[in-house]
Amino acid sequence: MKEFLVELTTTPPPGTEPAEVDRRRAAESVRAKELAAQGHLVRLWRPVGELRSIGVWRASNEAKLREEVLGTLPLWPWMTAVITPLQSHPNDPDHGR
Repeated sequence: MKEFLVELTTTPPPGTEPAEVDRRRAAESVRAKELAAQGHLVRLWRPVGELRSIGVWRASNEAKLREEVLGTLPLWPWMTAVITPLQSHPNDPDHGR
């Protein structure tokens, strides 16, 4: 699988009931654990003081990442995504392991 750096920003539509936001966030947590167990979600961070996520994700290609991985997240309809394909760097301390 290829690796991608993914920046996700979630913005619920105006007027969305707080209970619906809470329901989707709870379902998002469950789905993220499933995707991690499947090897798609490698790492996930939240910048201090911000409501966006930055993560390393894996999929066979970007289309599959969008459709079959990220597209299964309950919050996906409310997300904007910046996806950057990654390749290994020869100076990476973990390169070649």
